[in-house]
Amino acid sequence: MRQTFREVFSETMEKGDFRVWQILWRSAGTDGAARGPKRLLADAAFTSGKYVQGFPEYGPERMGAPITAYNRISVTSCEVHSLIYTPDFVVVVDETLLESVDVTAGLRESGAIIINSSQSPQALRSQLRGYSGRVCTIDARRISEAVLGSYFPNTPMLAAAVKVSGVIEPERFMSNMEIAYRHKFATKPHVIDKNLQCLKQSMKEVRVG
Repeated sequence: MRQTFREVFSETMEKGDFRVWQILWRSAGTDGAARGPKRLLADAAFTSGKYVQGFPEYGPERMGAPITAYNRISVTSCEVHSLIYTPDFVVVVDETLLESVDVTAGLRESGAIIINSSQSPQALRSQLRGYSGRVCTIDARRISEAVLGSYFPNTPMLAAAVKVSGVIEPERFMSNMEIAYRHKFATKPHVIDKNLQCLKQSMKEVRVG
């Protein structure tokens, strides 16, 4: 029988000494919508002093095919490098996956699912196969088009994942991302401000139900 991450460490963890966040990203197609924010979250968590893992699940990358990526983030060093079978949080970048994929498979009831959707959490719960934990939604299209001028779901979904999971304190997250953006967009200062604005707005607009 496959052991979960917590079962492996159950005999050695002491309360308050070890904390881990296991996050699964789901998207569709080959646009990097799952792998992009996974990488950004790993960088932000690492900069905040945490131990991080970020890796994709390789498979066919035909257009529209489900894409899965993972983050495992911990306060102390983690020696487990397996895929994540019982995530604390699932981030669904492409809402159409709800029709074809069991996006809540293995998801802990104490965690949450975060869905890129204009609909309310209550409206989507019936599509989640009986999941009774927190359901969160964010309209990444509306926010990114309003602030960035085009549809870029990565920034809103990253902000939503940070807000819901609590993996990084919001103030520290924003500070880390400003540093990262100033390095990445050194020749495009207007892009920096817009991305920071998008992060702030997205964290405010996450809906929980």
